[in-house]
Amino acid sequence: VLFFLSGLGFCYSIIKGPTNVTVLAGSEARFNCTVSVGWVILIWLSNGNPVLTVISSQGAIETSDRFTSQNYTSSNGFTSELIIHNTQLSDSGKIECSTQQPSESSFAFLSVQVNGSLFIKNSTLTVKKNKTVEIVCEALGWAPAPDITWMTNDSFIDKSRYVTQQSQGPNGLHNALSILTLTPTDTEILTCLADIEALLNPQKATVTVIFVNSTIENDYSEDSRRTWVIVLAVVLSLVGIILLIIIIAVVVRCCCLKK
Repeated sequence: VLFFLSGLGFCYSIIKGPTNVTVLAGSEARFNCTVSVGWVILIWLSNGNPVLTVISSQGAIETSDRFTSQNYTSSNGFTSELIIHNTQLSDSGKIECSTQQPSESSFAFLSVQVNGSLFIKNSTLTVKKNKTVEIVCEALGWAPAPDITWMTNDSFIDKSRYVTQQSQGPNGLHNALSILTLTPTDTEILTCLADIEALLNPQKATVTVIFVNSTIENDYSEDSRRTWVIVLAVVLSLVGIILLIIIIAVVVRCCCLKK
């Protein structure tokens, strides 16, 4: 039927083809293709494989629940909207709209991305003065590999202060490990951000770094020791006085009994 229709010599063309789309896995992807008045057939292909056909006299012929369409007709032409449901990584690639006429096809690209997990092992970290620490942020199961950045108290940290390593697992998903080297001078909140194009906002993981000034801590410890020494001296003095009184009392009583 398709070869028959394409050989009849109908004169119609694609007015506007589909545009590139980037979505998160599991969501919908939509592509529009507008053809001029007098169209006969329109075929949607995903990576070269026909997934949906629209015939002017019959409407859409859907062979899979994952590929459906909505149609719009105007005075200028006909628009077919291809809807890909529950998108998967394997759907990424070329999406083509074809009218089965020579040089009458238009295509765009679908990029399906995966929003993985992001975490920092410790939610709080205590660091003493002049101590350098490494804070590790790990991103697992992303596609493509996420862009990792760091912030401190809402300001971006220079990239020279952290190193990010990326790797790919057997399932085609990407992992990233970012290590931030830090010598704190004050308590601060650090945020690790992972971003891919399909995300409206980056995914975040935070850690609170508690700065402890060792000089103040030592001064406090010294004051505590001095306080305990004074208290101990007072207690021992009181005990000595009480013992002295008891001894005197015993001696006086013994002398009285002898008389």
